[in-house]
Amino acid sequence: MKPARTAASWPRLALVAVTLLAAGGSAFAADGAAGPANPAVFGIPLDFILFALTLLGVALFHNHTLRVGLTGLAVITVYKLLFTGFKDGPGIAGLIAHFGHEWVILTNLLCLLLGFALLSRHFEKTHIPAVLPRFLPHDWKGAFILLVMVFVLSSFLDNIAAALIGGAMAHTLFRAKVHVGYLAAIVAASNAGGSGSVVGDTTTTMMWIHGVAPSAVFHAYAAAAVALVVCGIPAALQQHKYSPIIKHEHSHIRIDWLRAGIVALILICAIVANVIVNVEYSEISDRFPFIGAAVWIAILVSVPIRRPDWELLPEATKGTIFLLSLVTCASMMPVDALPPASWHSAFGLGFISAVFDNIPLTALALKQGGFDWGMLAYTVGFGGSMIWFGSSAGVALSNMYPEAKSVGNWVRHGWHVTLAYVVGFAVLMLTLGWQPTPERGEPPAASQPAAAAQVPLR
Repeated sequence: MKPARTAASWPRLALVAVTLLAAGGSAFAADGAAGPANPAVFGIPLDFILFALTLLGVALFHNHTLRVGLTGLAVITVYKLLFTGFKDGPGIAGLIAHFGHEWVILTNLLCLLLGFALLSRHFEKTHIPAVLPRFLPHDWKGAFILLVMVFVLSSFLDNIAAALIGGAMAHTLFRAKVHVGYLAAIVAASNAGGSGSVVGDTTTTMMWIHGVAPSAVFHAYAAAAVALVVCGIPAALQQHKYSPIIKHEHSHIRIDWLRAGIVALILICAIVANVIVNVEYSEISDRFPFIGAAVWIAILVSVPIRRPDWELLPEATKGTIFLLSLVTCASMMPVDALPPASWHSAFGLGFISAVFDNIPLTALALKQGGFDWGMLAYTVGFGGSMIWFGSSAGVALSNMYPEAKSVGNWVRHGWHVTLAYVVGFAVLMLTLGWQPTPERGEPPAASQPAAAAQVPLR
């Protein structure tokens, strides 16, 4: 009877994602309303309904996510070719122009997901995770400290790399038995750590490219740090009960320093490429996948020193193509504007980010302006942790742990991620409040000299 109840709960859990997307479609349609060329059902453009059905298929048939994702992409593409056209025009020409805008982001994701999959195996084979029991507590606090390490790593690495390194450490420390709730917490920690850093997440890097100062997103950590504690402690307790951390490191461990150097080389190349391109050559940053190319150059250069586990690539490629199919579907949605910038809309975008890719959401927010960029970085970044395919870090980690590819298990065991999102947002609002930036790169309105001049002198 218990398996029957679990199976019956699938539709209810899957409808959570569909409801969020439908609500997002209604909100988007209110600003960029669908006209005769874009049919709608109850005010929701048909494109959104097709995308929602794709996500429902992913939730129901998590063992066939690649097929579902590619089928959804094919249906949406054919629909737009035959009926509505694309943002850049109708027919094949419009489709080609659309990919002309999106190919850099898609290629970067492809290179980073595959490259960091190889990096995580390099890191595991350094045997560094095997010596961690020497330094970590042997109860639930050790599992929590590991999440803190992922959080810190993500602040200066890409969140995908941080999540995969965390997954590699957990694989060793917990004897390959990692609870789904703890996997959700690893993804949440990586997304939280990247939310306040312009080099920690694709969305914050996009803000940096568009002129948002690094200091304008830093206060996202006021929410992210709280969220880490709120979800990290329950997840650590879950993991400790499921499979405690190993108490003693293996004897005669020999760290492979050459392989550790390769890991460092790949990460340094990614960071340096990100900083140089966005600081010195921001005008061409959207013309070529510089970061992904830098990662793969480092991997190929290091092949003579230590052979990567190329055998990982076929399975990692399946997960990567799945993510790219969802990102492409999201980029085709008829979204021309977001709801007016406010803390209410920023909060709602976090839930929509769990099912709707956060990259186009961030691009629209930058185009629209007027958001509190630190708050938005937290909501669209951490919000994607609520469902496994809501962020690239979640998809990457699910390639390492296929049992995570279940919306039902993720939502049921990772309940603390949603709670953490709400609590973190509440703390941010109560402490720092809504700090909108009218123009990109300028300080918040409250700190403008004109605003200060209006304060009466006593």
